[in-house]
Amino acid sequence: MKTKVIIVLILMALFLIILIQNTQIVTYRLYFWKISISQIILVPLVMLFGFVVGFIVAKLTGRRGESVTPNDEEKSP
Repeated sequence: MKTKVIIVLILMALFLIILIQNTQIVTYRLYFWKISISQIILVPLVMLFGFVVGFIVAKLTGRRGESVTPNDEEKSP
């Protein structure tokens, strides 16, 4: 198996362990709202929200993971 696949499998296993251990109900208060939700639902929602925000920020800044090498800088006019 490739290294990337192994790392993804390990991260997924750790994520599942975290989910299984956090099943209690938590209450969040934000000004006038009071939200009670199970952590087993909250953790994936927060992770999804973080992924979406990171994806949108990456799209808006136009960065595609391209690294600039010293040779690239010399070639540009």
